[in-house]
Amino acid sequence: MPTKIEKDVLSGEDTTGHEWDGVKELNTPLPTWWVYTFWATIVFAAVYCVLYPSWPWLSGHTSGLLGYNSRVELTRELDAQAKARGAFVDRIRATPLAGIAKDPELFSFAVAGGRSAFQTNCVQCHGAGGAGTRGFPTLVDDDWLWGGSLPQIYATIEHGVRNTDDKSHQSLMPRFGADGLLSGAQIGAVTDYVLSLSGRAKATDDGAKLFQEQCAACHGPEGKGNQELGAPSLTDGIWLYGGDRETIYQSIFFARNGSMPAWAGRLDEATIKMLALYVHSLGGGK
Repeated sequence: MPTKIEKDVLSGEDTTGHEWDGVKELNTPLPTWWVYTFWATIVFAAVYCVLYPSWPWLSGHTSGLLGYNSRVELTRELDAQAKARGAFVDRIRATPLAGIAKDPELFSFAVAGGRSAFQTNCVQCHGAGGAGTRGFPTLVDDDWLWGGSLPQIYATIEHGVRNTDDKSHQSLMPRFGADGLLSGAQIGAVTDYVLSLSGRAKATDDGAKLFQEQCAACHGPEGKGNQELGAPSLTDGIWLYGGDRETIYQSIFFARNGSMPAWAGRLDEATIKMLALYVHSLGGGK
């Protein structure tokens, strides 16, 4: 129950007449600046509701006197950006790769566009920044299965590897163990020979002979690889699936024939060019 309004002894302020457990509420006026601010916010809200879309109806909302629409504004901004990019994209489409690389302004735009396209389409396999992962090659070193020049990178992106595109890279490694082409002992001897190419094992005469008979046609007599066939070098420390003895044995036994989609038809020519330039700029391109 409220009590009668009286003066507070300590502060000299009037009370509101409310009391809780002996504690009386003072009737202290709000600061003038706060009151003005409060009314200003009410006026601002009223004006805003009149000028901008605000109140919902059964089918839509009030449009406001200014006719502002955030979706229309966004569409306008996107159209303006697309128009600005269009001039560069048209130039990229009409300019050979080598010509783009020689034009600093165009090259800068192409690399930025390629980076964006890479983040959307390529990082799932090749990792952020082209770092690669097991079974998916890194794009930042100088070890290229199908060649690291701009035209070679462009062709690989455009047509892919071991897919239904008629122009994709199509070489296959035989399944020497799974198809009974070599026995387990023979595969072990070849594995030791492969390891010996990088100084990690001692080769046997049988392993060397089998390698020349079965593997040299693709990987070369010295195991240095062949980019025309996508056959990797076996003499360095770069291994797509792992370079320990067991993994190499499994690679020979079952073969490793990974694939890459053809991006022609999925991406336009200008985007593929930008991707090629970006990948080449990562540092490993030749």
